[in-house]
Amino acid sequence: MRGRTTRVGRVFHPGEDGYDAERTGFNLAVDHRPAYVVSAAGSEDIVRAVGQAVDRGLAVGVLATGHGASVAAGPDAVLIATRRMTDVTVDPGARTARVSAGARWEHVIEACAPHGLAPLSGSSPHVGAVGYTLGGGAGLLGRRYGFAADHVHGLDLVTADARPRTVTADTAPALFWALRGAGKGNFGVVTAMEIALFPIARLYGGGLYFPAQACADALHAWAAWAGSGDLPDEMASSVLLMTYPDVPGVPAPLRGRHVTHVRVAWSGPPAEAEPLLAPLRAVGHPLLDTISELPYREVGSIHHEPTEAAAAQDRGSLLTGLPPAAVDAVLAGAGPAARAPFVAELRHFGGAYARPPRVPNAVGHRSAGFSLYTGAAPAAGAAADALHEAVRPWGTGGAFVNFLGVGDAEAARLSTAFAPEDYARLTELKRTYDPENVFRVNHNIPPSGTPVP
Repeated sequence: MRGRTTRVGRVFHPGEDGYDAERTGFNLAVDHRPAYVVSAAGSEDIVRAVGQAVDRGLAVGVLATGHGASVAAGPDAVLIATRRMTDVTVDPGARTARVSAGARWEHVIEACAPHGLAPLSGSSPHVGAVGYTLGGGAGLLGRRYGFAADHVHGLDLVTADARPRTVTADTAPALFWALRGAGKGNFGVVTAMEIALFPIARLYGGGLYFPAQACADALHAWAAWAGSGDLPDEMASSVLLMTYPDVPGVPAPLRGRHVTHVRVAWSGPPAEAEPLLAPLRAVGHPLLDTISELPYREVGSIHHEPTEAAAAQDRGSLLTGLPPAAVDAVLAGAGPAARAPFVAELRHFGGAYARPPRVPNAVGHRSAGFSLYTGAAPAAGAAADALHEAVRPWGTGGAFVNFLGVGDAEAARLSTAFAPEDYARLTELKRTYDPENVFRVNHNIPPSGTPVP
């Protein structure tokens, strides 16, 4: 099995060439050191890997890109790496795509683009499509169409009994409900999903990068604009506050400066975009203005998120609204005077996010108006936590699953991502499909009746 192709793909043990590369994901703050890693080439590999892990009394974790990592796999676990399972098949007539477990959104976007179609992908094409979708999925088309989890037609899954299943609203409605919004490794290993696609070939979007002296004006203007209730659902937006490093590779106007990066993505008729953007453009003269019409395959240029692996202490909070006092709290904690050792991002929700999907799922907190995300080096996590505490008066008390970070592994924290009755239902389903909690290398939902540490 070691270092060669077998019926269980490639298996890597500690000390072997390839083990470190296979166990490492995007977030280097999570240091996986499992008993071994199975690099799966297909669903048959995953069936066998789960069966062998159960026989040996090992927990099972799943690693695709590692953006949404939470708990590190230790020597009592096997890690199944799906990153080589990147197949994407598009049915342009049905407007659907079948996406394998390790595909990134960039793979899906490229497969869809020739047909003038787009998936409900995230702001970064570098992120794994399946994990993003199972955690809810809030991207640049979400205010128009809803969460990515709202538009899943079916899932192929290997459960704790090493049984492959096709899960749909007809074949297993309760499990289908749970997987869409709470299924990030808790109920099995998803090997593929079928998702809806949408007739979006182009966007009007980009960013306005404001200097430190315009930060307060820009953030207050954006919060009032986004929170007015007047924006069409076709308008998605967010703001990033950060100090750019003074290094080559960063655009010269941004190097070494605190920047308020206002990002917009308009999926309606391009001619209607500029009048809607007038309140943002009235703030002043940005350091850079990248807003233009662009093909959807370039959607990643709007947020322009990093693609190099790094250690990050992520945290997310949901806000009911963003009144001036809340904006001031964000400015105090992450504005230029704060010299914050982390990045802070606010996203606008509402629109279709707030509407229940045709087929119900486990996504929680649909009434949230905004989200606050922070990303910090592990040593700066406490400083970022202070910002989340400062905005608590405007919080919903919970977070979306995809915005949970490496410090949110406790069951009590995860439970806040769902309505209490939904969380109780999830623990019952966990007892049905994974009573021994084999799938626990994650933000874990324990089987009902299990003592919580």
